[in-house]
Amino acid sequence: MYRTHNCGELRAANIGEEVTLAGWAQRRRDLGGMSFIDLRDRYGITQLAFNDGIDASLLEKARKVNREFVIQASGKVVERESKNANNPTGEVEVIVTELKVLNAAKTPPFTIENETDGGEELRMKYRYLDIRRNPVRDNLMLRHRVSMEVRKYLSDAGFIDVETPYLIKSTPEGARDFVVPSRMNPNEFYALPQSPQTFKQLLMVAGMDRYYQIVRCFRDEDLRADRQPEFTQIDCEMAFVEQEDIINMFEGLVKYILKEVRGVEINEVPRMSWHEAMERYGNDKPDIRFGMELLNMNELVKDSGFKVFDDAELVVGIKVDGAAGWTRKQLDALTKWVQRPQIGMGGVIWAKYAEDGARSSSVNKFFDEEAQAKWAEAFGAVPGDLMLVLAGDETKTRKAMSELRLHMGEQLGLRNPDVYAPLWVTDFPLLEWDEDTQRYHAMHHPFTSPKPEDIDKMETAPGEVRANAYDMVLNGNEIGGGSIRIHDRDLQKRMFTLLGFSDEEAQAQFGFLMNAFEYGAPPHGGIAFGFDRLVALIGGDETIRDYIAFPKNNAGRDVMIDAPATISAEQLEELYLGLKPLDE
Repeated sequence: MYRTHNCGELRAANIGEEVTLAGWAQRRRDLGGMSFIDLRDRYGITQLAFNDGIDASLLEKARKVNREFVIQASGKVVERESKNANNPTGEVEVIVTELKVLNAAKTPPFTIENETDGGEELRMKYRYLDIRRNPVRDNLMLRHRVSMEVRKYLSDAGFIDVETPYLIKSTPEGARDFVVPSRMNPNEFYALPQSPQTFKQLLMVAGMDRYYQIVRCFRDEDLRADRQPEFTQIDCEMAFVEQEDIINMFEGLVKYILKEVRGVEINEVPRMSWHEAMERYGNDKPDIRFGMELLNMNELVKDSGFKVFDDAELVVGIKVDGAAGWTRKQLDALTKWVQRPQIGMGGVIWAKYAEDGARSSSVNKFFDEEAQAKWAEAFGAVPGDLMLVLAGDETKTRKAMSELRLHMGEQLGLRNPDVYAPLWVTDFPLLEWDEDTQRYHAMHHPFTSPKPEDIDKMETAPGEVRANAYDMVLNGNEIGGGSIRIHDRDLQKRMFTLLGFSDEEAQAQFGFLMNAFEYGAPPHGGIAFGFDRLVALIGGDETIRDYIAFPKNNAGRDVMIDAPATISAEQLEELYLGLKPLDE
């Protein structure tokens, strides 16, 4: 056999045993008549010892082993003279009596250590080497553990794991589809699913009652740290339920995962309407681990003679506890931060309520100490607090203040990754108006049901209709979203009409679902969690890339296998695309 034990297994209790280990050479140290090799596998590291007093030829052979050689070593477990308390196997070592090189290795392009010297692009090119490092390996093992706990919870709750197709039909709603040409059906295309939405609804019509799937999904959209062209969802659907049933079930899932994986007890998950979230935090996925809630200052500062405020659609501020001591240099840095193109504001106005009670601001000329005292009262400020204010177009300014709030939270260490603050956001608008197309689009998707009490407004006041939808937010990140679905054919038809579909277009795109509704569709609803993002947050990160085995880079490329790539003229011809490869 290749090994009797793995490299993380041996302890003091194994002293005196003859063992065989196999793995990769992490490093070699030569000290006079002795050499030591740290042997690594997925489970840990064990020190191998070679002594010329035992076998000089074996020592010579060991000194030809370089980093990442795959080797097999047999010998006796002994107590180490200099123990390593930082390594679980650090009490013992193996005195090697037999060594076999299973495979020599080139020197890797970066060090296979916890703290590596390899840049991100280089590590992605050699991802199979990067995964040998403890941080990446541990992330993938965390992903596996979360996956198993999710399956256990849902299976115990009566959910059935059902696979749905990857080759489906392209639809005009949502993000851009990845499309796949069909050789057997010339000039026709499949699409890769952005989600299994219609299939899980059909499973409810089929009577499956409770469905789930940890499923790969695809979106052809611009990338960022928490987004990949292919990603994984925990996709779920339930029949004969209302919103409260789904919230209770999946609030339970998040609590269960945090307890089982991180040992964190969550007693209560607060709820907040979409409108309240936008008013208090400036976005619909607020980080509630800290305060700094937004304050609308329009009534407080309008008609003051200060043109910036008088001309603004919105004047909004936050209170930063204990930051009145910030220097002018620090405040100037904040001004530059909000002036970046990503934020796009002209500057930030500040007001200090000093520890000694003195008040000062960057607009002393327009607001005297009495006016600033009213500011402090409105904010609930106490001596030592700092107030930051932005003004301008309402939508842009509210978004900018939301970003500034998060930035201040980072600066002050208030966004502790070891603290978990989940939140439900409910009562989203059903529709959002698109100025470019001059029509409404579904804020979630066209199968989301309106709130029953708002159905009568669908034609008369569509912008006021609330969706029977809910998002789960964790530490300022949306980790899940869902809704009660439309299960009535006539209501679904009204929704398609609102979205600008003709009867013919609706039938062509979604006729299969509309037809299914005629055969007894139960009331149903569901939710989908972003699995990659959930695992990353549980791991204390907001970047999902290191929690995916083989991720794409920011350009959507797999630099390891060099994809996407051109295909041959013969393949293009087979697919009836009539194109020439770009390199011809």
